[in-house]
Amino acid sequence: MNKPISPAISAARSPGLRIRPARIALGVMVIFLLFPLTKNDYWVVNLTQLMVYGIFAMSLSLVWGYGGILCFGHAVYFGMGAYIYTLIVKGMLPGFTGILGTGIMALITAISGVALFAAVIGYFLFYGRLSGPYLGIVTLAMAVIAERIAVDWYYIGGYNGLFSIPPFSIGGYQFIDPLALFYLVLSAAIAVYLLLTHVVKSPFGIILRAIRDNEPRAESFGYNSARHKIITFVIGAAVAALSGVLFAVVTEFVSPTLIGFSLSTEVLIWVALGGKEVILAAFLGALAVRALEAWLSELMAYYWLLFLGIFFVIAVIYFPRGIFGSWLADRYEHRIKGRS
Repeated sequence: MNKPISPAISAARSPGLRIRPARIALGVMVIFLLFPLTKNDYWVVNLTQLMVYGIFAMSLSLVWGYGGILCFGHAVYFGMGAYIYTLIVKGMLPGFTGILGTGIMALITAISGVALFAAVIGYFLFYGRLSGPYLGIVTLAMAVIAERIAVDWYYIGGYNGLFSIPPFSIGGYQFIDPLALFYLVLSAAIAVYLLLTHVVKSPFGIILRAIRDNEPRAESFGYNSARHKIITFVIGAAVAALSGVLFAVVTEFVSPTLIGFSLSTEVLIWVALGGKEVILAAFLGALAVRALEAWLSELMAYYWLLFLGIFFVIAVIYFPRGIFGSWLADRYEHRIKGRS
């Protein structure tokens, strides 16, 4: 017997509340695909790294924007993915030799290990009924502890981290050329976008948004909110781990800053400014804010943080749904009204 659909879930299915920026996403993908034709190698390299951060932001968009889980330690999964991959490909983990030590197996192992860790953490968090500021404090503590462990653990490089990471390889082909790395990361970004878009548009995603909007009411209709949150948490952690692996591949180094509180708060800013309830908006927000940070740091030296903070406050006041999120939502809602 099918479960009854709550009003909250029916509202989530309402066309006026859903956002389908498919054409804009296609346009963005085409722009990125053609960008190397500009022959600007400097920006190709920089855009590759920015896309890695964009993938990271999309993972938090799912967890925070759709799951309503405000996590202050999301960088833990990013950093864990980077470290596990690096330790495997550098031959620093016993047992991972031969085919198990290849790039693709290291990638799978890093993502799987982080997902399992997130599942265990999520079980205690959500079946323990933690939410709101209490959840934020626990995840914040987790990020601080993880960073301190990475700093003090000399086997994984300590404060200096690990360098000289071998190139990523698939079937004997090594991704060394900047253009090859660009399209590798772009392919990953497209795959992650399509996956997360499918998740949020699926019946699971509809129920998830209903739980986010009114958890007691969703539970009264028989939906297990803790289980849905754990699944969301695990998917977000797995995508964050993927972005961490790609960061290690692109930059060829990892350090404790990738796993701590600083990066966790940065990604919150990227997603908040871009638009936490739109996957594409979170991706674009990460690219825009990171590019703005780089430009301001060169222009204003140490004062760039002050300007960025002012910009953040203004954006939150006038664009509560995010800069790109408001734009994408407004475009879709305008199209819906035009049909009515």
